[in-house]
Amino acid sequence: MKNIVLVSHGELAKGMHSVVKMIAGNRKEVYSLCLEPDMDAGTFKEACSIVFASFSKDDEIVLLTDILSGSPILNALEVLKEEGRKERTIVIGGMNMPMVLDAIYKKDHIEDLNALKEELIREGRKGIQSLETF
Repeated sequence: MKNIVLVSHGELAKGMHSVVKMIAGNRKEVYSLCLEPDMDAGTFKEACSIVFASFSKDDEIVLLTDILSGSPILNALEVLKEEGRKERTIVIGGMNMPMVLDAIYKKDHIEDLNALKEELIREGRKGIQSLETF
């Protein structure tokens, strides 16, 4: 199984998760982890550990994050590395709703994690456009 984890500063991941529920329904394989303004790294890493512990050791993880070099994703990756899950995880920064929804709808149809990663990046880029007329 592939689990999708949205990771962000503030409540961005929680907000995107809310939109996922509105558009795609309540998906048991989608999780959100938010580094709140008053949260320290230890508390955030605990939250990560709780979420990751709910996954089977054979599960794959798609981590979508706001900023690749931010402390939320770096702390989440540290937990995954400690748990030996690095090889079964892909990480993409700059998440947007087209990317998140594509992950949900295509994760079970694209077996290879690297191929899925490339598809999600493509879809995220396609989602950034201007509206020329209205």
